Amino acid sequence: MATKAQIRANVAYNRRQDSITIRPSKEDGAAVRAAAVSAGQSLQGYIMQAVRERMEREKGDKIGT
Repeated sequence: MATKAQIRANVAYNRRQDSITIRPSKEDGAAVRAAAVSAGQSLQGYIMQAVRERMEREKGDKIGT
């Protein structure tokens, strides 16, 4: 069982974080999970890296437009 201090810390952490939900098909979800494992990353880390890389690419694309 968590202590009161741990619960307070978890509540404070969750207040600082955003929550984004995606609902891929079972097949797409399994493929993304497998890719994350293959890359040695957590699912969240894998997805966030992909998002950051795309955001950087698109930022660069807009500079030349």
